[in-house]
Amino acid sequence: MDTVPSDARPASLTAGGALLARLKAVGVDYIFCNSGTDFPPIIEGLAEAAAKDIPLPFALVMPHESAAMGMAHGYYLATGRSQAVIAHTNVGLANCAIGAINAAVEHIPVLLFSGRTPTTEKDRFGARTVPIGWGQEMRDQTALVREAAKWDYELRFPEQALEIADRAWAIANSTPRGPVYVSLPREVLCEPAPAEGLDAPPLMQPAIVHADPRQIAAVAKILAEARNPVFFAQHGAGSAEAFGALSALADEWGIPVCQYWALALAIPTGHPMAAEANPAKLIERADAILVLDALAPWSPQIHRPKPGCRIIQMGQDPLSTRTPVRNFRSDLSIACDVADGILALKAAMDQLRPVRAEEIAMRRDAIAAENAQARGRTIASAEAGRGGIMTKEWVSLCLSRALEGQDATVLSELGCPMAPMSLGHHRAWYQEPHAGGLGWSFPAALGMQLADRDRLVVATMGDGSYMFANPVACHQIAEALELPILVLIVNNAEWGAVRQSVLGIYPDGYAARANAMPLTQLSPVPDFTKVAEASRAWARRVEDGAALPDALAEALDHIRTKRTLALLDIRVRP
Repeated sequence: MDTVPSDARPASLTAGGALLARLKAVGVDYIFCNSGTDFPPIIEGLAEAAAKDIPLPFALVMPHESAAMGMAHGYYLATGRSQAVIAHTNVGLANCAIGAINAAVEHIPVLLFSGRTPTTEKDRFGARTVPIGWGQEMRDQTALVREAAKWDYELRFPEQALEIADRAWAIANSTPRGPVYVSLPREVLCEPAPAEGLDAPPLMQPAIVHADPRQIAAVAKILAEARNPVFFAQHGAGSAEAFGALSALADEWGIPVCQYWALALAIPTGHPMAAEANPAKLIERADAILVLDALAPWSPQIHRPKPGCRIIQMGQDPLSTRTPVRNFRSDLSIACDVADGILALKAAMDQLRPVRAEEIAMRRDAIAAENAQARGRTIASAEAGRGGIMTKEWVSLCLSRALEGQDATVLSELGCPMAPMSLGHHRAWYQEPHAGGLGWSFPAALGMQLADRDRLVVATMGDGSYMFANPVACHQIAEALELPILVLIVNNAEWGAVRQSVLGIYPDGYAARANAMPLTQLSPVPDFTKVAEASRAWARRVEDGAALPDALAEALDHIRTKRTLALLDIRVRP
């Protein structure tokens, strides 16, 4: 990291400048900003620090706060480094709330800041100057995101700036990780702050929880002795090394891995032990279940482990303490990063010689055959959806084939389903957060592309999710920052998830029999290609399944050769 020689450092700078410079020192690469009338000391601080050659994160203009939160989320998924978002007072913070909820549920450590309208009306530098200074005053601004934040604070004195930045970063990145929030009153940011220590090591380090070796040994013993053990994985394996270790462990011991409502990939979709997403058969026969970082590993309404089945929950927060009602049994609760837990478990099980080697081999062969048959049915079903107005599964299969051999990442938000795809590395797949805050995949893909400009990043989403993403803002960002992602809109002209939920509860009800289900229709559908073209993106509409492979090839060729965003608006069946 570039630093300024101690004898050349200024004695002080504005608290706004000191705070931003300190974010660079703790490892923040980007600040995603949506500015407002509370930002003069932030903007002045950026200019002041730059003029004095003080290293700063890149400050990027975000046309909407939801894009800022989504990009910070995606950047973390790509790098493992938490980034900062700065929003405009209470109204900007309100627009950050959905992204904060998504980040909290998925343990994404975003450093969220927003201005606070001046509390003084006169006689103090930075006092209110325009009518909205009164209109934006709140009794409890932090209440907008308090339930989503691990920790919150309001900066009260300029000399606190460096320490508060350090504390925010350390708490956000402590196990379990999550977003933190700091409000920044304008008067405080305008005051001078000491510049000493801007590039010093962080005042405090994150608290990282590691698994107890005795617990890992107990899990290894349970799994080794079980007749029908099962892994449930929902948030992936955590690292490339752990991805390989879990794949090997499952294969060596003949343990199926169910990725029920997976948000990240834990083992390759074509792995012999990769089970179909429906966990019913696995749960019926399981006598030992290891749950790897899953908020809801199965549906208690439908799936019920048999009596005597041992259930182990492992993850950053294995009991999901921020969720009031989550009553999945946990005979052994192990708090740790899932990657560390998997690696420790693999090492422990490597020390155990299978006492029933022949039985395990037979179990492995039977599970592999069962999984191969299920995967064959999935592919055949996807193939059958190619004619005319196509199915989502056909779109997913075509995308998978188009990406074959490429080091790509797919983000799906009610878009292309994972099951028909061939995915083989730990960063191949991400699905929308279980919080359900729509508009996530488009900006998250932009954040991923910003973090790794050489990677092919694909954002797939439903038409409703595309509209929720504030697409005009996202397309503007993609053009401004030269982020050539591929966007696939699987367009069924409805809230498909809502319709499926209604059918799940009332399969034979009046709504199911209606010609048009109430409160689910999105017709008439806008011409989304025009939205993309407004920002000079390449865009096409595809209505015939037979034409999709060529359209995907053309879109990918455009990205390779022109390096700008490409969008396909794909008509699919309701």
